[in-house]
Amino acid sequence: MTDTRRRVKVYTLNEDRQWDDRGTGHVSSCYVERLKGMSLLVRAESDGSLLLESKINPNTAYQKQQDTLIVWSEAENYDLALSFQEKAGCDEIWEKICQVQGKDPSVDITQDLVDESEEERFDDMSSPGLELPSCELSRLEEIAELVASSLPSPLRREKLALALENEGYIKKLLEIFHVCEDLENIEGLHHLYEIIKGIFLLNRTALFEVMFSEECIMDVIGCLEYDPSLSQSRKHREFLTKTAKFKEVIPISDPELKQKIHQTYRVQYIQDMVLPTPSVFEENMLSTLHSFIFFNKVEIVGMLQEDEKFLTDLFAQLTDEATDEEKRQELVNFLKEFCAFSQTLQPQNRDAFFKTLSNMGILPALEVILGMDDAQVRSAATDIFSYLVEYNPSMVREFVMQEAQQNDDDILLINLIIEHMICDTDPELGGAVLLMGLLRTLVDPENMLATANKTEKTEFLGFFYKHCMHVLTAPLLANTTEDKPSKGALRFKRKIIGLKDEFYNRYIMKSFLFEPVVKAFLNNGSRYNLMNSAIIEMFEFIRVEDIKSLTAHVIENYWKALEDVDYVQTFKGLKLRFEQQRERQDNPKLDSMRSILRNHRYRRDARTLEDEEEMWFNTDEDDMEDGEAVVPPSDKTKNDEDIIDPISKFMERKKLKESEEKEVLLKTNLSGRQSPSFKLSFSSGTKSNLTSQSSASNLPGSPGSPGSPGSPGSPGSVSKSTSQMAAITTKGGLVGLVDYPDDDEEDDEDEDKEETLPLSKKAKLESS
Repeated sequence: MTDTRRRVKVYTLNEDRQWDDRGTGHVSSCYVERLKGMSLLVRAESDGSLLLESKINPNTAYQKQQDTLIVWSEAENYDLALSFQEKAGCDEIWEKICQVQGKDPSVDITQDLVDESEEERFDDMSSPGLELPSCELSRLEEIAELVASSLPSPLRREKLALALENEGYIKKLLEIFHVCEDLENIEGLHHLYEIIKGIFLLNRTALFEVMFSEECIMDVIGCLEYDPSLSQSRKHREFLTKTAKFKEVIPISDPELKQKIHQTYRVQYIQDMVLPTPSVFEENMLSTLHSFIFFNKVEIVGMLQEDEKFLTDLFAQLTDEATDEEKRQELVNFLKEFCAFSQTLQPQNRDAFFKTLSNMGILPALEVILGMDDAQVRSAATDIFSYLVEYNPSMVREFVMQEAQQNDDDILLINLIIEHMICDTDPELGGAVLLMGLLRTLVDPENMLATANKTEKTEFLGFFYKHCMHVLTAPLLANTTEDKPSKGALRFKRKIIGLKDEFYNRYIMKSFLFEPVVKAFLNNGSRYNLMNSAIIEMFEFIRVEDIKSLTAHVIENYWKALEDVDYVQTFKGLKLRFEQQRERQDNPKLDSMRSILRNHRYRRDARTLEDEEEMWFNTDEDDMEDGEAVVPPSDKTKNDEDIIDPISKFMERKKLKESEEKEVLLKTNLSGRQSPSFKLSFSSGTKSNLTSQSSASNLPGSPGSPGSPGSPGSPGSVSKSTSQMAAITTKGGLVGLVDYPDDDEEDDEDEDKEETLPLSKKAKLESS
């Protein structure tokens, strides 16, 4: 279909009171059997799919706005709009709607927006029209009262709006405004303020078109300067005419476009600065004003995009070396405002906008601008670059890879971004933080494309390491030109270890990069300072996260230097981790046994438990060795004896080893569950071998105490207490300082055993 008269855009109003573009197509009206009535149909011009199918309801209020818009509501909080390319098409569809509803096509609204009470409806039927007082200075108070009394009633608002339109009343009011100002009639000016504000709340497009016309808009703003609630009048007109200057950086040849820009700026100013903050009731009555501004912006962006001469001149002057600095700054600021303006557009419109800028060469232009000395120009260019990266990072990556084939690394766009990030002079590093976020977006593999013929991740990351990494790492290399790093080295290394990437770990081990850290730690001595805490926290992280390669490297190379450090248990914990790793390597069958055991887990039914408890109570306690748990064998346990036996032997050896390490097995109740276990490992200063549940919970670093060393709230912090606890492993929801892989299996096995033990028997075992 090529009929441009019926070409429309379909919009819906979202929850934020912004219009969402649903697509472009061609509208028609026809009878739809399924809907049992005449309906509006819009089919997409791209593929013919149905964008809109809406029955023309006889009771729905349709509004015609700005000659090319039809707006209506189909349900509560669901507004629709058709924006026509041509006025003739809008008129044709409007006639169809009015024909279905039996209305005169000359009206701009077909129905009352809210139902009236029967009494109001009867009164309004008896008076078919609203008669306005004659527009005279002496009757301004009467007019203001009439407007105020009409606002609560939709029917009266409609009749008031029609009367204002038909009699040219607004222009007459503005003539009186000039008289009042000349006579300094403050009372009359206050009445005019109330009248004009009330006309805004009528929410009528036809009235807005009169008020926002070139001949009326400044007088309307003048009326709104005299707010009765303020002691002095505002100076909005003075600001708009003297302070706010329209800079035409590139001549705009289209007078309609120029007038639309002026109108939109002034209407936006009225909405944001002149009108008082509306109440919830009034905000709903200003929806047409919001729509007026929105569609004006859409129209302006479209007209500028279509003006190829304008955009060509813009980018030509931006990149021309002969352009003076002041002119260039104005051009960059305009482009920045233009990009910011596009953020109000819907995705489809925004895509077209940025594609146009890309085709016009915006990225090469930014490369030239970022290489200039003017800080303000560079700042504006950075903002423009951020819009492009957020819109389409792949487009930026493709450009920088292509330019690398022609230019040196030093002048590549992405390297200019890195240099500006490194050399930011702002004490708060505002620009550097913005650029860092953009750079992170560009190198983020998660948003890189992958196709059958091309993998952006491989290509771009390879390019980045070859052409950009030396620029990014230059400050780090400069930091190590002397005999020792000047600042930041330990923090940087901690960040690298925090990645838990074996690629970096292998490099650290190959270059023995822990050696200067250990030397610094030992040279620091017993001083309890930031360096001491930071280094201990680094090793504590390696232990807690069980980074096996680094654990083995540290113990094998630096254990003799660290074994005497006993005011924290971090290094002894690392040694224990290392020995556990070695033991698992020497006995690889143990890991497979644990997995088999987990796969053979079962839960006994209640009857089996009762039988086993009876057998337990009938068992002579004297037949048991102290500390040995005896569980009567059932058929199921007999079937698993071959599996459990090697594990049990291993657990006995492990417990014996743990006792040599001065660890104590302690039972406690957590969250109502029966005696989950956790281990306490004390420093060398602690002599007791058994701690009661109450005393353990009050120890520094216990799971219940906030801010314990190595706890989630303060990882790596150190306490000087002589009864200091170095490591805790808990079950039942608590997260401890030590989380050995073997403990889960051991605790699970103990827990399975405990299910079969009466409390009295378990108490006896615990006390042994």
